[in-house]
Amino acid sequence: MNKLFGLLLIILLFSCKTTETQVRERDSFNDNWLFKKTKDSLASAVEFDDSGWRQLNLPHDWAIEGPFKPEYNLRTGGLPIFGTAWYRKHFVVDASKKGSIVTLEFDGVMNNSTVYINGQKVYHRPYGFIGFEIDITPYINFGKDNLIAVEVSPEVLSARWYPGAGIYRNVWLEIKNPIHIRHWGTQITTPNITEQKADLAIETKIENVQNDQKGNYRLQTIIYDKQGKEVASKINDFKFNSDQESLVQQNLIVEKPQLWDFKTPYLYKAVSTIYKDDVAIDNYSTSFGIRTIEFTRDGFFLNGRKEKIKGVCLHNDLGPLGAAVNYRATQRQLEIMKKMGVNAIRTSHNPTSPEQLELCDKMGLLVMAEAFDCWHEGKTENDYHKYWEDWHEKDLRDMLRRDRNHPSIIMWSIGNEVREQGSKKGYEIAKSLVGICHEEDVSRPTTAGFNNLNAAIKNGLADEVDLVGANYKPTLYAKTREEHPNWIVYGSETASCVSSRGYYVLPVKKYDKLKSLQVNSYDIDSPNWAYPPDVEFHFQDSIPGVLGEFVWTGFDYLGEPTPYGGKDNLTHGNWNTDWPSRSSYFGAVDLAGFPKDRFYLYQSQWTTEPMVHILPHWNWEGYGNKIIPVYCYTNCDEVELFLNGKSLGKKIKGVDKTQIPVSFGAWNGRPNYFDSPYRLSWNVDYKPGELIAVGFKSGKEVARESIKTASEPNKIELIPDRSIIYADGEDLSFITVKIEDGNSVFCPLADNLVNFKVSGPATIAAVGNGNAASIEPFQANYRKAFNGLCLLVIKSKKGETGDITIEASSNGLKSKTITVKSE
Repeated sequence: MNKLFGLLLIILLFSCKTTETQVRERDSFNDNWLFKKTKDSLASAVEFDDSGWRQLNLPHDWAIEGPFKPEYNLRTGGLPIFGTAWYRKHFVVDASKKGSIVTLEFDGVMNNSTVYINGQKVYHRPYGFIGFEIDITPYINFGKDNLIAVEVSPEVLSARWYPGAGIYRNVWLEIKNPIHIRHWGTQITTPNITEQKADLAIETKIENVQNDQKGNYRLQTIIYDKQGKEVASKINDFKFNSDQESLVQQNLIVEKPQLWDFKTPYLYKAVSTIYKDDVAIDNYSTSFGIRTIEFTRDGFFLNGRKEKIKGVCLHNDLGPLGAAVNYRATQRQLEIMKKMGVNAIRTSHNPTSPEQLELCDKMGLLVMAEAFDCWHEGKTENDYHKYWEDWHEKDLRDMLRRDRNHPSIIMWSIGNEVREQGSKKGYEIAKSLVGICHEEDVSRPTTAGFNNLNAAIKNGLADEVDLVGANYKPTLYAKTREEHPNWIVYGSETASCVSSRGYYVLPVKKYDKLKSLQVNSYDIDSPNWAYPPDVEFHFQDSIPGVLGEFVWTGFDYLGEPTPYGGKDNLTHGNWNTDWPSRSSYFGAVDLAGFPKDRFYLYQSQWTTEPMVHILPHWNWEGYGNKIIPVYCYTNCDEVELFLNGKSLGKKIKGVDKTQIPVSFGAWNGRPNYFDSPYRLSWNVDYKPGELIAVGFKSGKEVARESIKTASEPNKIELIPDRSIIYADGEDLSFITVKIEDGNSVFCPLADNLVNFKVSGPATIAAVGNGNAASIEPFQANYRKAFNGLCLLVIKSKKGETGDITIEASSNGLKSKTITVKSE
């Protein structure tokens, strides 16, 4: 009897796998939209004349196109992120699909979006940072022309930074059976993991949309490894009577599981298929990882191994490309962060793109997924507080359901620096939000970022979250842990050091506002509520039980041009007082993706591959005082500095250094230049030539870096990050443009205007240079170098292959031509 049952099961499984018909179709819905900035309410009508509208493909951010204007408010980048615009698209759903369910999934629309199908209003969503699905079946004319029209109406100061504007994330069209797995309908947890096996608990929510498909069904879930080999499977029967939703729970075992980790971010795939009478009618794929996370008073543990969180905060814009999501641009950002030693990302201060989470899964980066920047009490006149009452639960649950299967996510943040930290209302809201998180996902802790930690403790808000995040409060770590022995504490937002790449001012001192609208790159400057990185290093090292930190920020971002553009208080003040400063100085990497010196300061603390970095540049002709402070960032034991072959002596890291001040007030009286256990420094009598730093470990040379005095700019050098790109119409090559002298020495002060010509199957996607005080357009065929560098970004043309020729020229310089292939 058992053998007969087994034979029948094998036959059934075989038939299930080989008779798939009418399974789910999912296609990009990005191409061939029409766009216009207009308030014409008739634009939703089918008969509306859109013949003169601009044609484009999504994702699209209209604000990045500019122009920059001071009246647009530097708080959000001086770009037109507000107004009303319409997107229209004509499409056909084949007549054979009648009887199916047709849905549209928007990954995100910024913001206040309203969707119309064939002239009828079908959906509205205020929050631009979370996606949504719409069932458009009742409005579709199958086999005939259909029209979708999307009105987008973002307001002035809808965020404290640059959020972008438009349908800035991907859109998908799905056609599926009336009986189908719900949108974001799978949840996979791994309650027990050993070297021998991993127990999987899978919950699948199945919808019966039309409610006339009563009967018996079967759900089969197959787990595939990275190579596509089946490693586990389960079949469960379920049925629909009069109900419209069914929950199927399955338990599976993966033998000898491969764990998701930093260096081995192993991903499995669960394919869930619904069968009716042994015919597949719907399928749904879920990527997931097998790993353990644990948070204790002693620290954070990944797969049983203690790890310090070395995190950065990232906003959603992609620099010169704006907020329009791009897979390669997002990947490049994360690659640069990993080189800095980063192992974690905070999605400040909102749900991020699906692409970023997918990449963090694949690249082995941890994620703090954050939901809100404000709750009921707003920070700007038109931010999320206007929609809080009606939308916060829906938006939070949607984020949790969309993202809960990502192994990269280790905690849910319910808010950042919310105004309710000092009110009784804060405790009540926090309790409700934490309850929602625990309802949707029991496998991860909740957290929040507190910049008013004492108040949040006093009113009970901090006691509601599982992990207490402190924003700019390293001096309170020890006290908080001592007074609350059950609490787990970490730096949810740290440092906020400010600098401009390659810009140096002497003497080295705390910043004064400069006519240049730049900030010294000696990495000592910060607003009065923040501090240089060394302070956080000190307290993280002194209190090993603190989980780690999330630095503000990994990359510069558009908007919030502190210390310019207004007061140091980031919420109030006239933000247009320092035009044209229009983007942040907080990043360890500038807006174009070029590392600042601070990048290497973090690298010296967060990486083990031997490295040494020296600053400033070595072009000081005409400078009156010839004594130049030279800093060195290294993870070596000691460094020896040479000028033109002559040793200036060795320095041992961490020895005979100035004590880190334990109160922030001490920073206002710091000496002319800063010394700490985390940096080495020499005062060098300037002479033109070559400065070399040699790093030693155990007495052996393991790293070196040199900088040379450059003569007059003579030529252009082009360095593509990728010489082969895909002809999908989305892939990018980021081309670094360097100004060099006749001996190929980098010119660190060059500001030449560079013109670009691109021929072949590509277009110019953007240009940039990392200058936070430039109002040159990002979409142009020219860019001035900023401190010797600028950036050209090219994008492939869809379906067109061949050689792409890039030529860069500038008056008085030798031009440069390179070739990139599109395949």
